[in-house]
Amino acid sequence: MKLYNTLTRKIEPFKPLHNKVVKFYSCGPTVYNYYHIGNLRNAIFNDTLRRTLEANGLQVKHVMNITDVGHLASDADDGDDKLETGAEREGKSVWEVAKHYTDAFKKDMKAINVLDPNSYHSPKYNDPYPRATEFIDQQIELIQLLINKGYAYKTKQAIYFEVSKLSDYGRLSGQLLNDKEVASRKDVITDKNKRSPHDFAVWFFTVDRFVGHTMHWDSPWGDGFPGWHLECSAIVHSVLGDPIDIHTGGIDHIGTHHPNEMAQTETAYGHKLSRFWVHNEFVLVDGTKMSKSKNNAYILADIVNRDISPLAYRLLALQAHYRTELNFSWENLQAAFIRLKDYQAMADQLWQTSDKGKVLSKQLDDTYALILASVSCDLNTPEALATLSRLESDIKDGGINKCAQESYRNFLHMIDNIFGLQLSETQDITKEQKLLIIDREKARVAKIFSKADGIRKELLDKNIELRDTALGPIWSRTIS
Repeated sequence: MKLYNTLTRKIEPFKPLHNKVVKFYSCGPTVYNYYHIGNLRNAIFNDTLRRTLEANGLQVKHVMNITDVGHLASDADDGDDKLETGAEREGKSVWEVAKHYTDAFKKDMKAINVLDPNSYHSPKYNDPYPRATEFIDQQIELIQLLINKGYAYKTKQAIYFEVSKLSDYGRLSGQLLNDKEVASRKDVITDKNKRSPHDFAVWFFTVDRFVGHTMHWDSPWGDGFPGWHLECSAIVHSVLGDPIDIHTGGIDHIGTHHPNEMAQTETAYGHKLSRFWVHNEFVLVDGTKMSKSKNNAYILADIVNRDISPLAYRLLALQAHYRTELNFSWENLQAAFIRLKDYQAMADQLWQTSDKGKVLSKQLDDTYALILASVSCDLNTPEALATLSRLESDIKDGGINKCAQESYRNFLHMIDNIFGLQLSETQDITKEQKLLIIDREKARVAKIFSKADGIRKELLDKNIELRDTALGPIWSRTIS
């Protein structure tokens, strides 16, 4: 298997550090608002990477965090805490806001068939997502290590990591600190005792602008709350143990968030945080950047409200390589929805044309091998889907050998393990529905079209769509 490593800027062979066990960490949501379609693309990318690793026989230990404190409006330690802003906007407590949007996030993940993380179980929330607020003690311990080693300093407002002490800070983005200094803006510093605009807060005190901050804890240095960047380092160290094999996120994390994670972990523990850093590109809407001012920051509910399956968006995301921008439009999404229906019809047809006693078609074996090879080469999902579409076209034209039913089921299951499109979840129709199809075909041959059309509508009302082919009528399920 091969992956593009942002750190080295090249595609590299991937092998886990510990035999066949992959330690994999994904940056998760800040739960102050709904996940928009750009965030959903990141979730689908993470899920596809995990599925591909597992399809290659690797055991994946996956962790994704929930940020429920400390994420300010700006990466440069400026602005308000996003949870506090959400609470003020909705007239709720920060805890109520965090719960509501965490529940919404988990519902969205289920709708687009994203697997749950599998290496942590929250004792407080009874789910697999570690929250930042569950790891306050671990974050305080990490800060103390940084202070003891002389890499963190205290002001009245916060404790900061002193970036200038790391000569290679910024290597992930390719812009080292000396290059950044040229373009730095001293006037954006909100703490006059901050030594450099590039130093980042690991702990904020409940003073000045953060007086009355709802979420706060005692620490050896004073009452306050952790900075956003700190939680991922603490969670990785506590749950997975560093170094890990793969750390993922969006490309917006390359400039600040991930370099800060690297700086903390490598300074505190004396080794790398992660061997591979893998990032997905942005989603554009009608060729432009998503923004609330343009009213184009869509969420999954906007898709569902148009009677389009959430899995159509998953397919749309898979149609673009994760390292290229994805252009979202309602036309593109509708086309993906139609393509999803074609794949579902293919799955239904495989179910119908099964013939026990035959061996697995070499065509299915070859198709799966090509798909696995494509996704194993830096997640080339567009190429993999093109292979699946060729099979779908062959099946539609009747150009595939019949196999034992169990062989078809196994093939669909293997395909689902990679794409997550739930094609293997098709079920056979009832005996009564099969008899209706036979009656309709007799009426069609006899040119009693009113009866044939009536039966077609009756089946369609039961979410069963008919397509007349040279091989006879083929049913497929409508997707909503």
